Parts: sequence; C-alpha cells; structure tokens
Amino acid sequence: MSSSGPGWTRCSSVTRFPRSRGFALAGLLVLAAALRVPGLDYGLPFPLLNPDERSIVPRAWELVHGGGLDPGWYDYPSLLLALLAPLQLPFDTPSYGAARAVAAAVGIGGVAAAWWLGRSAYGATAGVLAGAACAVSTVHVVYSHVAVTDVLLTTGATISLALLLTGRLEWAGAAAGLAASAKYPGVLLALPILLVGWREWRRLGLAAAGAAAAFLLTSPFVVFHAGAAWEDVSRVQRLARAGWLGFEDDPATPLAFLDRLWDALGPFLLVAAAGLALALVSLVPRRHGIVRRHRAADLALVSFALVWFAHLLTVNAYFDRYVLPLVPVLGALAGRLPRLAPLALALLVVPFVWSVGEVRELTRTDTRLVAHAWIEQNVPSAALVAVESSTPVLGPRPTLGLELPGPGRAADPNRDLARLRARGADYVLVTGAVADRVLAAADSYPREAAFYGELESGAERVLLVEPGGELAGPWVALYRL
Repeated sequence: MSSSGPGWTRCSSVTRFPRSRGFALAGLLVLAAALRVPGLDYGLPFPLLNPDERSIVPRAWELVHGGGLDPGWYDYPSLLLALLAPLQLPFDTPSYGAARAVAAAVGIGGVAAAWWLGRSAYGATAGVLAGAACAVSTVHVVYSHVAVTDVLLTTGATISLALLLTGRLEWAGAAAGLAASAKYPGVLLALPILLVGWREWRRLGLAAAGAAAAFLLTSPFVVFHAGAAWEDVSRVQRLARAGWLGFEDDPATPLAFLDRLWDALGPFLLVAAAGLALALVSLVPRRHGIVRRHRAADLALVSFALVWFAHLLTVNAYFDRYVLPLVPVLGALAGRLPRLAPLALALLVVPFVWSVGEVRELTRTDTRLVAHAWIEQNVPSAALVAVESSTPVLGPRPTLGLELPGPGRAADPNRDLARLRARGADYVLVTGAVADRVLAAADSYPREAAFYGELESGAERVLLVEPGGELAGPWVALYRL
C-alpha cells in the first residue's frame, strides 16, 4: 500500500491477480448472468415490463434511422440512448430485445464493478460480499431485464467510487460524468470525490474537468438546449415530489425507502447497516491525529450513502429502482465487518430466492399478450378502443388513451362511459396494473374508482385474462360499450 495524498489509501499491488480472486469473480458473474439472461424476452414485442422502455428504445432507434443525433427529449440524459443505438441498426422497427441485451450486459458488468468496489474498499471478502449482494438483489436483477437508465447509473456510480478508492481521482471524475450522463442524480458523486480528494485542488480540478467533458461528449444536446432540458427535468422532479399512483398508503418517505431496500436485500441489510454505522463512527475525529486504515473508503461510501438517501427524501414517488445505487455501496459496507461475512453470505440466500421467483415470472407469458392476440382476432379493425397505460400497443387500429391517475392530477374526463360513447368509442381496455392501484386508494381517486364500477354495470365484459399457471402479469379486461 502506498500513500498518494492526505486521507488517501491507494492499492499499488495490482500486477498480481491470484487465481482464487479470479474464481470468485467468475462465480459472481455466472450467478449474475443466470439471474439476468432468462426472461429477457418477457412481453416482447411490447415493452410491458416498464413503461419507460417505450420512451427510450424508440428514440435510440431513431438516432440511427434518420432521426438525427439530437433526441429532442431530455427527461433523461443521452448516454443510454447512445449505448442502445448501434444495436438498433439492423432492425426496421425499435427492438426491445436488443435493448434489453444491453441492459443485461450492463447489469452483469455492474456486479463486477461492485466486486471491485468492495475489494478496493475493505479487501477480498468485502469484494465478494458487494458482488454477491449486487448479483442477487431483487431490484438489480429485475432492472437488468429492462432498457431503462437506473442500472447504467448504478454501474457508473460504482465504477467511479472504485476508481476513487484506488487513487484514480481524475478518472473517478470522468466516470462520475458518465454516471450523470446516464441519469442526472449521478452528479451526487461530486460529494465523495470532493471529500476524499480534499486539498488536492489540482487533481480535483482535473476530475471536475473530466466529469464535465464526459457528460458533454455523451449528452451534448442537454447542454446545447439547456433551457428545454431544464423544463423537462423540472417537470420530472415535480411529478416525483408530488408522488405517483400506488404509493398513497405507504409510510413516511424514509420508512418507504428503507422498505424498498429491505425488498432489495432482505436481512442482509442489517449487516450492511452495521457496517455503515461502524464506518460512520470511525470517521469521528480521534485524539493525537490517528489516521484510520479505512478512512478513505469509509469517507467515500458513507458520504455517498448519506447524500443519496437525503436525495431520496425529496421525492414522494417510492419507486424501488431509486435505491439501486445504494446496493453495491451497502454490499461493500457489509464487508466492513469481515467476521460477519459468513452470516452475511447466508442472509443473501433470502434475496436470491426472491430473485429466482421474479425471474421465473419473467419466463411466463404476459396476460396482455394473450389479450392482444384475442383483440386482433375478434375486434373489428375499425373499432375505436379506449386504452389504459401499461397495455400493449393496438395500432394501427384507432385508440383513445386514458390518462394515468396520480396525486395532484386532474381526473381524465374520458373516464366516463357517456363521454366515451359520445366520442365514438366501441371498447374499453383496462388492466390491473392501473385499476388495482386506483381501487386500493379509492378515497384519493373517487372518480377513477367509480369508472371501473361503471364498466361492470354499464358495459359488456367480453374478455378477462388473469395471471396463473403459465400466465404472468396483471389481469386484463375488455368491455364492449
């Protein structure tokens, strides 16, 4: 080990790579792939796993099919679009399968990055714990099946922290810029970089320049159209602060996100919390200027965990994917207590079993595919169908979209049978992906909840597809007006 600045601990012995470490990493990658490759074709050709795929993949396709390099849409920066675009070249229409292959590769790479982060922070045992936690975490497994930004952000943030803890401050800044180019909150990596590199002003300046260059090169139009980008980002933040359909009865924000972390890691979270507490206590100044062995690792991981959780406290939309960047960090912090490593590994069996169940569901047929096939065969092509979100695309037949309810949003006037009939609608397609959440919070959405009762009493249900057996997904119902 050699010192490279105040508070720094840099690993210089990187030329040797013991075979046991190689076996450990290989085993983690095999485990990661086994949980991420099956189920990648779930719901195809429709993006039924996550609605954000419908916003991202077609825009990536357009980049290489005459749409120009500017996506003209800045809800997210452009790094993911740039990664997805080359694999869209062979396809005449957007390929969600090709996009998900990229997502799975990024997720598997994220497991290797977590292993590297843990090993750089606290040694080989922590590397195994961090990699294993990332490999089996339910939220990491599920979102590695989906072409959205969160796993790419997590992998970029993990690489940035690992570079930071191996003394590569400038490269850590560049990786942070790429993480922010995956999703804007990646900018929060600035805090651990600043704290660990404190007083190394020249290197911090180079890190900042590298971050800015990496972001500009991969998301240039966010900068060139800063005004439009700010409007998009502000709208997304307003929606997140207002909340989202399905979270009305959740506990207070800190407890809600702790619950999401429990769902991601199970009882392993307790060991990680103990490691976090130990790292935090170790940062308390001591007499006689004693420098703790793991000071840089403690400072980087604790500061990132705290600033990320503080960021989560500003939103009321409690999506599980928002906790993803904490998973590899908490896995590494569990390695702060090497004597508890056997217990920690045993506890990871719980999220592993949960993830196996999630993947098993993804290998089944989505109910909405069955409904789509039935509609194609039995509903006249000229019939106007009112459709909820989270349903398969029925085009080229005519459709009328029903707005997704949410906190603070005005009720969609089209959720009324008389109005739908007046507008010429012949059918209404609804799904439990929306209806179950509305009915669970009926006091918050009385008009929308009444709409489902109105459908049952005032229209003819001609199709009901429910999950079970070889079918997964929400129930789907079609009503004839």
